[in-house]
Order: sequence, then C-alpha cells, then structure tokens
Amino acid sequence: MSALGKLQKLTHVMFIFALLVLCMLMILFPAETWQAGVRGLAIWWDVLFPSLFPFLVLSELLIGFGIVHFLGTLLNPLMRPLFRVPGSGGFVFAVSCASGYPTGAKLTAQLWEQKLVTREEGERLVAFTTSSDPIFMIGAVSVGFFHNVAIAPVLVASHYAAAFIVGLLMRFHGRRPGHSNKHSNNESTVYPSHPKNIHKNKLKLAIEAMHQARMADGRAFGELLRQAIASSLRLIIIVGGLVVFFSVIMELLVQTGWLGLLYQWTESVLIHAGLPPALSQSLVGGLFEVTLGAKEAGTAGASIPLMYKAAAAAFVLSWGGLSVHAQIMSILSNTPMRYGPFLLARVIHALIAPLLVLLLWVPIMGTSMDLPAFAPTVPDFLPFTYTPHWGTIVITGLITLGIVMLLLLLCSLMVSLFSDRPVKR
Repeated sequence: MSALGKLQKLTHVMFIFALLVLCMLMILFPAETWQAGVRGLAIWWDVLFPSLFPFLVLSELLIGFGIVHFLGTLLNPLMRPLFRVPGSGGFVFAVSCASGYPTGAKLTAQLWEQKLVTREEGERLVAFTTSSDPIFMIGAVSVGFFHNVAIAPVLVASHYAAAFIVGLLMRFHGRRPGHSNKHSNNESTVYPSHPKNIHKNKLKLAIEAMHQARMADGRAFGELLRQAIASSLRLIIIVGGLVVFFSVIMELLVQTGWLGLLYQWTESVLIHAGLPPALSQSLVGGLFEVTLGAKEAGTAGASIPLMYKAAAAAFVLSWGGLSVHAQIMSILSNTPMRYGPFLLARVIHALIAPLLVLLLWVPIMGTSMDLPAFAPTVPDFLPFTYTPHWGTIVITGLITLGIVMLLLLLCSLMVSLFSDRPVKR
C-alpha cells in the first residue's frame, strides 16, 4: 500500500473514532447537548434564515433573467483589472455584503455552472466575497454583545476594507495574466473590453448579454421561481444543520474541559504579543463559531480596553468559524474549486481586520483607547442577544445591496470613461 493510501486509511479510522467519541459525549451530557442544539437552531431561525433565504432566491431569479450578465458586462472594466475576476463578481460581492456568508460561495458556484468563471477565477472570487453582513455586525455584535453601537463603524469599515485588500492580494493567485485563461462563454459577447467590442456601446453590449442569457435559460417564471426556492431551501437547511452541529461540538468541548490547553496556548501567545490574555476565550470560541466568539469578545473583562475587544471581534468575524468553513466546503464540493485558497484568504482576512481596527480606532472613535466620551451606549438591562425583526434584516440587506451595486457601477463607469479617453500625442 502506498503512503497516500495508508494516510487515507488512517484518516478514515480517526474520523470514525472521533464520531464515536462525539456520540459518547452526547450521551454523557444530554441536557447540555439539547441546550446547545436549541441555541444553534435559534441562531439559524432568527438571524441566518431571514438574512440568507430572500437573497438566495432573489439572486437565482436575477441570474435566470440575465440581470447578472447585464451587470457583469457593465462591471467588467472595474472587476477584471482589480481582482482578475469577471464583472459578474461585482454582483456576487454586493449580495455577499448584503446577506453575509456563505452567499458568495453559492453564487460563485452558480457562475461556474454557467461557465462564467474558471476554477481559479472562482477561487479568487470566493476568497474575498465571504464576509459578514452589516445587520449582524451592527445589531448582534455592536448592540447585542458590546452594548455600544459606536463601535459599529470601526467593525464594518475594517471588515470590508480587509475583504477588499484580500481581493487585491488574491489576484496573484493562479496563472499570470499573460497565460491563456479562456472562458467557455463567448468573450466578445460577455466582456466589453474584448478587442471585438472596444468600439461598441457598453450599455448595448450589456443588454445583448442579458437577452442572450435569458434566451439560453428559457425557463418560465413559475418554473424559475420554484427551482430558486427549492435550491435556496436545500442550502439554508444545510447551513442550519452545520450551525447546530458545531454549536453542539463547542458545548461538549467546554463541558469536557478539552479547551483548557487551547486556552492556555492562546493566552501565552497573547502575552508575548503584548495583548490582554483574557481575550483567549473569544479567539478560541471564534475559531469554531462566529456568534460565540463575538459574544465572548463583547463580554470580556471590563479592564480590557474596548479597542482590543473590538479587534478580537474583527478577527472572529473575518475568520468565520469552522461552521462557515464547513458550509463553504459543502458548496465547493460540487465544483473543481479548492478549499485551500479559501483557507489562505480567511487567515489573511483574520490578520488584516484586527490591524485595521487598531489603525482606524483613533480617527473614527477618538483619542482614547477605551470608551470615547461621545459613544452612545446601550442600557445595561438589555439582554446579550439581539434578534431584529425579519423585515429589518431584509430591508437593511436590500439597502446595502443597492448602495454597494451603485458604488461599483459608478466606479466602473469612471474607469471605463478614463480607459476610453483618447491619448494625446
């Protein structure tokens, strides 16, 4: 047997052993297992379902009607030079900002199925479109966990700025621009920067791309809506199952005390870095699940400067937790896109976002490392959880989607006008 075969056999045996241990722990801690499952289910129903499901259905409808092809043609002058992805990646980025993970991976997989992105382009796109949504960062984290809505601008700015930087860095992933990187679709139709289209009107090209995509799809509205709902429900159920599963695993690790060594190792690293060791619970919790890690950051000791607690929350939000990683892996498993580039991007994002919090703290929050004098705080009697109305989540997401798309279109228009300007000799 080869070395690879032995390694696969050992991995299989260890996986079975881990499952048996997990079953035993669930029997030993039935009440804790049930409570953890209920908490995970509440997170899924109160936050994830309303923030993901409407946008998943809407995105599939927009793809079916060719709107994504229309926007992709207009956004290509911006997205292609910056991130080395097609213009349709701008739509994926906007929807991801509005609804959070794992929407970016789901839409990227759909673009790959329609042959609008190659494997490497899809890996670049997933790398920087996996982000949290603003309603979670503002409502759940800033208000619910930190009881201080004033830190929301710092968290949001650092999170999305770090995602933008990750996109710029991941453009170097894969083959260089000089190498052949053919698209399955006709480039002269999809990309206005193609030499055949350089003198054509870009709006006309976008309309042509939308019409061709709609004709190629061919489904009636009723069938398109049915398939969009069915596909979105399948994904949202998978997401809910993974959230509950990792919530139970985290609770069992807490009950058994197996996280003690990981806490100690994290504390020693924080001490050597000159950071408060009490943040170890937030970082370790966020390694597994976003909500738990962000809550631990907000409820850390009062002696810890607020700036450092916000930086810990930024780390957790950018890493995403193993629950989100499992969601992305389940989506990418049906495509040739690899998990490795995504993992690298999460590490980079998780390192850059806290640094941006420290850099942006004084310009946004003031000169104090702790709570600024002007910061509006939430009364102490509010609970640590924050579950806004479903309508609030959907409306906030739609507003975010509109703002991001408008900004991307304006930037693409300026880039296009500048690139088309005749050069003076």
